[in-house]
Amino acid sequence: MAFQIEKSSIMEKLDSKIPDGPLSQKWTRYKSSVKLVTPANKKKLEIIVVGTGLSGASAASALGELGYSVKNFCYQDSPRRAHSVAAQGGINAAKNYQNDGDSVYRLFYDMIKGGDYRAREANVYRAAEVSNQVIDHFTALGVPFARDYGGTLDTRSFGGVQVSRTFYAKGQTGQQCLLGCYSSLNRQIKKGNVKMFPRREMLDLVVIDGKARGIITRNLITGEIERHGAHAVVLATGGYGTIYYLSTLAVNSNASAAWKAHKKGAFFANPGFIQIHPTCVPQLNEFQSKLTLMSESLRNDGRVWVPKSKDDKRPANDIPEEERDYFLERRYPAFGNLVPRDVASRAAKERCDAGHGVGETKLAVNLDFRDAIKKQGKKAIENKYGNLFEMYKTITGSDPYDEPMRIYPAGHYTMGGLWVDYELMTTIPGLYAIGESNFSDHGANRLGASSLMQAAGDGYFILPNTISNYLADEIRTPKISTSQPAFEEAEKNAVGRLNRLLSIKGRQTASSFHKRLGKIMWDYAGMTRNEEGLKKALILLDDLHDEFWKDLNVPGSIGEVNQELEKAGRIADYFDLARLIITDALNRKESCGAHFREEYQTPDGEALRNDSEYAYVAVWEYAGEGDPHILHKEELRFEEVEMKVRSYK
Repeated sequence: MAFQIEKSSIMEKLDSKIPDGPLSQKWTRYKSSVKLVTPANKKKLEIIVVGTGLSGASAASALGELGYSVKNFCYQDSPRRAHSVAAQGGINAAKNYQNDGDSVYRLFYDMIKGGDYRAREANVYRAAEVSNQVIDHFTALGVPFARDYGGTLDTRSFGGVQVSRTFYAKGQTGQQCLLGCYSSLNRQIKKGNVKMFPRREMLDLVVIDGKARGIITRNLITGEIERHGAHAVVLATGGYGTIYYLSTLAVNSNASAAWKAHKKGAFFANPGFIQIHPTCVPQLNEFQSKLTLMSESLRNDGRVWVPKSKDDKRPANDIPEEERDYFLERRYPAFGNLVPRDVASRAAKERCDAGHGVGETKLAVNLDFRDAIKKQGKKAIENKYGNLFEMYKTITGSDPYDEPMRIYPAGHYTMGGLWVDYELMTTIPGLYAIGESNFSDHGANRLGASSLMQAAGDGYFILPNTISNYLADEIRTPKISTSQPAFEEAEKNAVGRLNRLLSIKGRQTASSFHKRLGKIMWDYAGMTRNEEGLKKALILLDDLHDEFWKDLNVPGSIGEVNQELEKAGRIADYFDLARLIITDALNRKESCGAHFREEYQTPDGEALRNDSEYAYVAVWEYAGEGDPHILHKEELRFEEVEMKVRSYK
């Protein structure tokens, strides 16, 4: 699928709305000048929030607490199950409790640098700025963050930084933050400020007079098609990492809601920036549907290594020290095992491709805690990572206390998503995207533990302030009637698409197509890409796409529980998104962050950026079924930082 360069006549749609003034004052100035809505008027305004992960649940609860009338949707049976961040091992904030040189500016700088200078300064600085509020808020909600012997909150390091700014909780930090978040959401549900709609899937966005005015949903129990109107719509529907089929995300995570909005006029930005997480349990067999994420915090004490000899079949404990290659420490002495995720992932792939991988598949490297246990004692390691060690042993049968873990990179967080301005609004007025569903503050690569920070920051502290700037002009708009022609048309189109999927009556399941789609994407648009492979992938995708619409089998009907129909709709959207990902990867003739083009690398195998030509956000406009997307460019200007070659040596 070809791509097309931007049309200058519509470039005004990309107004990022960055406030004037010094970087450190932009957010304060914005909040001081933003339009407000009186409490009495807030009650009259309806807001739809789609998604109940960390960003969706925090936004719904915060907006409900402010007095807006909120409708919150998720396709799970309970908002409690609607997330992919539960396994996250930490959350960043610039508290500087360790007095090790951290600050809001340092967090901002680490994020800009870690993202290879492909993010807006203003957005990133704001994310760093609100991070401290996020920690305070979660502590107040009862999140049991780890504490040191003095009673203060404890921290540790994550990949890509040299300070200890990552707060963590026993169990999984993401899970604990979600529990805190759901407590605030449930309080607003109980008060009647938030109405919960579980087991609903968004089928389409309704746009009236250019503004987002509602959604079409399907009740996943009854099959009933429903119309819901509102003065504004917030998408908090997560990322699209499951396009690889095997990923660290929840199995049902998908991009359909965002893609439906995209087809209605919301531009999609940087789709090719997809993070590969270095610390995952390797694939064990071809029957898996998901990969297990092991917290990146393990890299604080675990040492990554492979045998120096190729095809060494000896048990790890039988390989003497002098025959081990601690390749991250060797290549990146300043950061060692705590290099950023993209760097660590590619380094592991390089060693495995060179014949030094371990395990039956040889697609794994060792994560060894031997030295940490010797120095700190088993009890100290158990206190830090006991739950992770237990989970690993349950999955693999191997005890990390006695022998190294085996890890390998897997598809994880997506930096691409719906383009948003400083207010988190898309190119459709009244439509907002928060958390992982927007193109994010992470640039081309995300620092570990920043996803919880961004999701909660967006939902609790940023969106509630920015959305009033739009809603202040909507207080005279009456309740949105769902009997309008736009709702009828959107419903008709949604039902027509479902019926089309049901009518194919082929022989293959949606999951079988997803597996094959995922393999194409992993092989040709995964950790590394090249022009030849990407072009081949487009051909393979087109062939598989044609086969999908000829030989898909979806049993049952619309009017019942039909998970195969749900899957089929999501996979159909993935085919379209996959083309755009590859198109974006072909367009960006450089390597940066999670986007690594083999043609563009330094002599020692590191990413080679091209700042003179590609220091922009690639923003794609949907041009119609079968037509090539239109590329727009949001130029990135750096006033506070200098774009440098990333070095972790």
